[in-house]
Amino acid sequence: MSDFRTEVDSMGEVQVPARAYYSAQTQRAVENFPISGWTLPVALVRAMGRVKLACAAANNDLGKLTGSGKNPLDEKQVKAMFQACEEVIAGKMDSEFPVDVFQTGSGTSSNMNINEVISNRAIELLGGDRYSKTKPIHPNDHVNMGQSTNDTFPTAIHVATACEIRERLIPQLQRFHTSLMDKAKQWDKVIKIGRTHLMDATPLRLGQEFGGFARQIELSIERAKVAERAVYELPVGGTAVGSGINTHPEFGKRVSDHLAKQTGIPFVEAVNHFEGNAQRDGLVESHGQIKTIAMTLFNIANNIRWLGSGPRCGFFEVILPDRQPGSSIMPGKVNPVMCESMMQLTARVIGNDATMTLSGATGGNFQLNIMMPVMGHAMLESIMLLANGVSAFIEFCMEGLEANEAACEASVEQSLSMVTSLNPYIGYEKAAKLTKEAFASGKTIRDLCLEQKILEPEVLTKALDPFSMTEPQA
Repeated sequence: MSDFRTEVDSMGEVQVPARAYYSAQTQRAVENFPISGWTLPVALVRAMGRVKLACAAANNDLGKLTGSGKNPLDEKQVKAMFQACEEVIAGKMDSEFPVDVFQTGSGTSSNMNINEVISNRAIELLGGDRYSKTKPIHPNDHVNMGQSTNDTFPTAIHVATACEIRERLIPQLQRFHTSLMDKAKQWDKVIKIGRTHLMDATPLRLGQEFGGFARQIELSIERAKVAERAVYELPVGGTAVGSGINTHPEFGKRVSDHLAKQTGIPFVEAVNHFEGNAQRDGLVESHGQIKTIAMTLFNIANNIRWLGSGPRCGFFEVILPDRQPGSSIMPGKVNPVMCESMMQLTARVIGNDATMTLSGATGGNFQLNIMMPVMGHAMLESIMLLANGVSAFIEFCMEGLEANEAACEASVEQSLSMVTSLNPYIGYEKAAKLTKEAFASGKTIRDLCLEQKILEPEVLTKALDPFSMTEPQA
């Protein structure tokens, strides 16, 4: 068999890889866009399969596929279409989507890619010749019935985004919250010095510090839920410009209902299809929440990196797990690699947010946004990076993270900010003078107070009790 077969579309003949399920329009796109080598994310391909299945089901419910229109299908053909869609959803056809992300801005190339794959696979399932130039199950007339790229491609991006947030990102954030809360409880009695402006501050407990991190992730979970809700409205049913030309008035609602039933996510038809087709504000809003989660994860990873600095010339208040040699020249050096990995991937997500913002602001001209493939890629890459990054951070950093209680406690007594608890006894001005004297002499606040008999010993012991400084006092 030849390596290629001849396919025909409205522009003429084109040579397609012999065994490919896709056809002429996909191949033209492959040849037109040799840009990055990045194909659509698998999550988006599978969401497109969900959308095509929901569209086929809605058209079948409305009697459109088997009705009196051009080339009606029989029930066996409809079932074959359904099965081909289900195979895409299951990931069995992932290798059949070769079109580069940087393609036509509406995603038409990818929409036709999936239309062709479903058409040819359905024909094959019925025992027909998928290489035939005649298509009894046609990619446009049947698979794309009642649809345009302009409404179905953004619908697929919304579906993929909501599914990935719910199924991948939120569970990992919940795991991270649990891990941080476990450390917060475990280290609740470990007293350490606080730092503000990177300078010594009053004491707190290591558990309190990690409890603060846990709250950040608790808020991140809520932000992820907001990000999911931002993409519930689906443009499907608007067809080319939002007017719904060539589709049934109930089509958009029925497709949205099918998708909600498939996924368990409460998708709804767009309130206004002209807005739904033309603008991607919901995606921009959604990624804004994702960006905020990335910022939080960067902050936590960076704080843990600083807390683990050392081991002799840094803070070394927590002991990071040894994961790999840290230097090609300094023997025995170990670096905070999991923190650095998290910081890098979150930087990428923050960069993706600039892509989303620019694409949303400038891409929506009149009745269509023409930046959709890159928006879908950026969104799903961000979710994937955060979910995978959090999972790795839990397994390779958090699970082996230990408190260095000796280092935590050693710095407390040396801190000049211990003087803060003397304010109610001697006033701010005298306390400030005492601090300067302690720093100049190298003595601790406690030693200087005892030497100068600033307070009675029992009062001083109570005032300079580090644990009492970690909570409000009546």
